[in-house]
Amino acid sequence: MNKDMQRIYLDYNATTPLRPEVRDAMMPFLTEAFGNGSSIHAYGREARNAIDTAREQVAELIGAKSPSEIVFTGSGTEADNHAIKGLTELQKSRGEGNHVITSSVEHHAVLHTCQYLEQRGFEVTYLPVDRYGRIRIEQLESAIGDTTILISIMHVNNENGTIQPLEEICQIAQGQDIPVHTDAVQSIGKLDVNVQELGVNLLSLSGHKIYAPKGIGVLYIRRGARLANLVHGGSHERNRRAGSENVPAIVGLGVAAELAKQDRDAYTQHLNKLTHRLREGLNTHIDRLHYNGHPEYCAPGTLNVSFESVEGESLILRLDMEGICVSTGSACTSGSMEPSHVLAALGLPPRLAQGTVRFSLGRRTTEEEIDTVIAKLPKVIKQMRTLYRG
Repeated sequence: MNKDMQRIYLDYNATTPLRPEVRDAMMPFLTEAFGNGSSIHAYGREARNAIDTAREQVAELIGAKSPSEIVFTGSGTEADNHAIKGLTELQKSRGEGNHVITSSVEHHAVLHTCQYLEQRGFEVTYLPVDRYGRIRIEQLESAIGDTTILISIMHVNNENGTIQPLEEICQIAQGQDIPVHTDAVQSIGKLDVNVQELGVNLLSLSGHKIYAPKGIGVLYIRRGARLANLVHGGSHERNRRAGSENVPAIVGLGVAAELAKQDRDAYTQHLNKLTHRLREGLNTHIDRLHYNGHPEYCAPGTLNVSFESVEGESLILRLDMEGICVSTGSACTSGSMEPSHVLAALGLPPRLAQGTVRFSLGRRTTEEEIDTVIAKLPKVIKQMRTLYRG
């Protein structure tokens, strides 16, 4: 890529840049306000007050009843692990069951954790999905048994943006006294996520998806829920997650949460407008393409597209040379291309799945950038199809 070329970033589902307000709020705690939140002197109290404020900001964002329900973690992945391992370990030790229900399109933070449980004697049901990636409620109901102790279903899929029927899931679970965990990493800030209205017992979120820094996440634990600890040591986070708190990152996440709540409606409108513009442009200028997100239940800002007779990884590299940064729905495993587990679960043929690109838009995305993509992408697709020998 030409060093003078203006880069277009359309991979916001992977990570987001720090908002300036977040950076500014963090800076004092990276410099002179360096206290440990567990210390009782002035420096420690300053850090503790900042942590408490951030806890309130996050609780407000997701509609938690109390800031005490917010536990800061090192990432969304850690939050997923703590929710699933912590609850199942405790439930099994009490003889309450050993069966977990999840979906086939979960993030690997959930899927690999469930596979870990299987190796330790748990039973896991991986619900299939329809062609857009939504579970079928009747199959969930059929999967529930006397030994079911947890349902873990993501809110929004990270690859294709499909929204799961989480309120219905929680209503069914509540009727049978089964706790529900959701990975809400991709829905926070884009959808109106209220844990009381959804009915979830546990919820995971990640800072770097909402313009806060990497290395900070949250596990919401509804009052009354009991989990075994994932990390042992000191009495931090009300004895639920040992280790000195990452004060600068926590402060940043708190400010990002407050801004996300304030800006959500405008942000959603911005994403919807630009996603529609991109989709219409692709439809006008490129044939033989397929959209993999749900036509109705899809989070704003995500467009997952499969191009016939195109190899996805090569397309990503070609677009990068044009200054356009996107991601692919395929993963490279042991030197051979394999379709992502999400696309495979949708029933997409492997060859089509390997020609998939995820466009994910964000705060900085402009109409001019979308128009540039619409102008450049058809030419790249045409060139690649001419060379395609698949």
